[in-house]
Amino acid sequence: MWLIPKADRKKIHEYLFKEGVLVAKKDYNLPKHGDIDTKNLFVIKALQSLTSRGYVKTQFSWQYYYYTLTPEGLDYLREWLHLPAEIVPATHIKQQRSHAPPRGMMGGEERGERRGGGRGGPRRDGEGGYRRRDAGEGKEGGAPGDYTPQFRGGFGRGRGAPPAAS
Repeated sequence: MWLIPKADRKKIHEYLFKEGVLVAKKDYNLPKHGDIDTKNLFVIKALQSLTSRGYVKTQFSWQYYYYTLTPEGLDYLREWLHLPAEIVPATHIKQQRSHAPPRGMMGGEERGERRGGGRGGPRRDGEGGYRRRDAGEGKEGGAPGDYTPQFRGGFGRGRGAPPAAS
């Protein structure tokens, strides 16, 4: 069991409650956590404890731990920190939305200005989506126009050697 000083544990819990999320680099020897004035090891172990009790959800990716407070953890930390119900983490506060439509949702003109054309969309040169040439015209090294490939059974696994040329 890790003995984390109560003052450090309180800093960790206060930060987690205030933000609702926490990120910690997987470096147990790091002298100080990036956002909290305590050892990185204390942060990781305190949140490991909260995870084992179901108060925090942990995601690990690219040598970083990503912790997210669960509803049970919210209640636990509110009681542990003696906070009223009106105070909520930053992740629970709804953002004010502007009345402008999101980028990319505009109609008409902006649509035609796309570059590249992509799968069947309009291109700058005015042609349709797929690039095709007429059969046999302008190709070098292509098969002749009357070429019709045929499957003759082949020689895959377990079919033996190819038929001998005669």
